[in-house]
Amino acid sequence: MENYIKMNMIRKFLKLEAASGILLMLVTVLALLSANSMLSPLYNAFLELPVQLRLGPLDLNKPLILWINDGLMAIFFLLVGLEVKREILQGELSSLPKLALPGIAAVGGMVVPALIYVLINSGDPVALKGWAIPAATDIAFALGILSLLGNRVPSVLKLFLLTLAILDDLGAIVIIALFYSADLSVIALGLAALSLGVLYWLNRRGTIKLSPFLIVGAILWVCVLKSGVHATLAGVALAFAIPLRTGEKPSPLLHLEHSLHPWVAFAIMPIFAFSNAGVSLSGLSFADLLAPVPLGIAAGLFMGKQLGIFLFAFVAVKIRIARLPDGTNWLEFYGMSILCGIGFTMSLFIASLSLDPSGPLAAPGRLGVLSGSFISALSGYFILKFALARRTVPAVDEKVLA
Repeated sequence: MENYIKMNMIRKFLKLEAASGILLMLVTVLALLSANSMLSPLYNAFLELPVQLRLGPLDLNKPLILWINDGLMAIFFLLVGLEVKREILQGELSSLPKLALPGIAAVGGMVVPALIYVLINSGDPVALKGWAIPAATDIAFALGILSLLGNRVPSVLKLFLLTLAILDDLGAIVIIALFYSADLSVIALGLAALSLGVLYWLNRRGTIKLSPFLIVGAILWVCVLKSGVHATLAGVALAFAIPLRTGEKPSPLLHLEHSLHPWVAFAIMPIFAFSNAGVSLSGLSFADLLAPVPLGIAAGLFMGKQLGIFLFAFVAVKIRIARLPDGTNWLEFYGMSILCGIGFTMSLFIASLSLDPSGPLAAPGRLGVLSGSFISALSGYFILKFALARRTVPAVDEKVLA
């Protein structure tokens, strides 16, 4: 019964992410149209709209785009942290046999794209700050493309993609924590540590109500925002403090995860995509796509992701430290590897951290993300379509998730 509930949750998760991916495609088109039409001044004014929150000496005064990137994305990373914790404790990351292939593939999918970017941009120390941009995967967008192929896609392949993307997000969290923090405030860090201590105490004393965790989590977010560490990491820290306790009715972690998921999928990520995908194409030529920054990102996403994931996984299977998911073949796995080059929202987010949003490399960075993600989506779709058409037996294997 427990296994059935778990698999039913996975099935619902995949469907929700796929629907979100379709919405993200539409929102991206809307953002590009807004940034390249008579609506452009209105679009830019929307992003720069000043929003202020003041409480005594505490003054948070930022343009709307930063509230989206620092605030709403903290909620996104809260959801990511909840998913990672659940998978570590009772899911696909809970044992080495389950972790082997997606873990090795995820490492390859982060290392090789970063190396390609560094090789192309080795002469520019400012551009080199964006080395992590092509290391990300947008799970919603990738599953959205998979959904266009219908029930022919093996469920185990979707589950593998989900596991790999979760590990990819975990890698992004580590990268943000280690490489995109600056001008640290000792006082704010101390208050953040105190907030973490309170969250740990709430967990240890067996608190199952979410309200105390969320109140302390909001305080933690403000402290981290003021500390110089990126504010989104507060969401991850809060997630790991919330207890799973599946014996409870309902589990605090599962309840919050299920409550947040639709909001993140259909509100937060589309808002983020609309705010960050609007690149002005005015005056751009094909030569601009071949500039080091956009070329490094696009090549990293399209070439680096498929080479890193496929080759690392292929070697792992051949030396017998992992095995290919049941019911799939190498051509289907290769198509899935290409789809992982859809960096989109995660790559755009890392680009906003690594390349000065008001600097000359910001637009080329977003252009590289969009072009690399588009090529990966198109190529992955047609290769998977060809691979699935070669099957003599339909790939409707929902029994795997039953």
